[in-house]
Amino acid sequence: MKVGRRQLLGWGLAGAGVAGATALPYLLRRRSAVRIPPASGAAEVSAFNPMALLRQFDYGTLKQENGTRVREFRIEARTGRVQLNPALSFISWNFGGRIPGPTLRAQAGERVRVLFVNHGGHAHTMHFHGVHSGAMDGIRPVRDGAATIYEFDAEPFGVHLYHCHISPVARHISKGLYGMFIVDPPDGRAPADEMVLVMGGFDLYDRGRNDIYAFNGIPNYYLQHPIRIYQDQLVRLYLLNMVEWQPALTFHLHANFFRLLRTGRTLEATEEADVVTMGTAERHILEFSYRYPGAYMFHPHQDVVAENGCMGQFLVLPADGTAPAAIDTGHAHS
Repeated sequence: MKVGRRQLLGWGLAGAGVAGATALPYLLRRRSAVRIPPASGAAEVSAFNPMALLRQFDYGTLKQENGTRVREFRIEARTGRVQLNPALSFISWNFGGRIPGPTLRAQAGERVRVLFVNHGGHAHTMHFHGVHSGAMDGIRPVRDGAATIYEFDAEPFGVHLYHCHISPVARHISKGLYGMFIVDPPDGRAPADEMVLVMGGFDLYDRGRNDIYAFNGIPNYYLQHPIRIYQDQLVRLYLLNMVEWQPALTFHLHANFFRLLRTGRTLEATEEADVVTMGTAERHILEFSYRYPGAYMFHPHQDVVAENGCMGQFLVLPADGTAPAAIDTGHAHS
């Protein structure tokens, strides 16, 4: 639906960013039981920090309206330059000035209201995966400088996504217009160190093929800045493949097996693996813990993709917090 300024003022959204994250109370209680290493001081790149957004969830603003829990978000489409490595920059189209866009999070059964403001310089939309009416499907163009509201119930619980649906869709996605949308089950999940990884590809020369790849927007970032986790701590990884131009990729975790919850649609894992194949827009929850301290790589097992930016490593800290050395892969400064 198109919105006017009077409506925005009525909803308290005019001119505002997300008015402070209102986390779900049960999640706050759960996180207190989880050990997460302190921030490593990893650098910001192109106005966003992949290490920070790894564990960053946008809970929006929670309201009560006629007995219904309504969770409101504000998302802005922008255009901006991303420095992919010291020699290579890219003009991105993005949500919220980052790639991927903010990880939106709600609880099953809540009403979700998203104010979408397009300052991206082109017509864009937000198309959500999940269950909603056709009017809220996000396929109608929103012109540059305009805004609209998407409103629907958060269902079903699981791991979903949103992306621009303007044709050619592959180009809009490969420019960076995508993000994750998590719907938590009514009673939540077991305590864990939770994080988000989104695989993406960049078509640098508009040739309809990827030239470089990344987890969370910046090639090789987590190879150069390993993700620190604790030994024996349960990790819950929300994983999404948004690589266009290639029908499928895999994700491989070194020296371990993960429990797989496909599309996050179950409360318990249905299988174990150390490699999972994912088509474009496919997403899962992977749960695991490391028995031994050390450094362990993760990457697609399409090695050309891995060696062109889609590679990272976990640095598993022992209980006393001392840090083992990261892997010297020969790619750390490529």
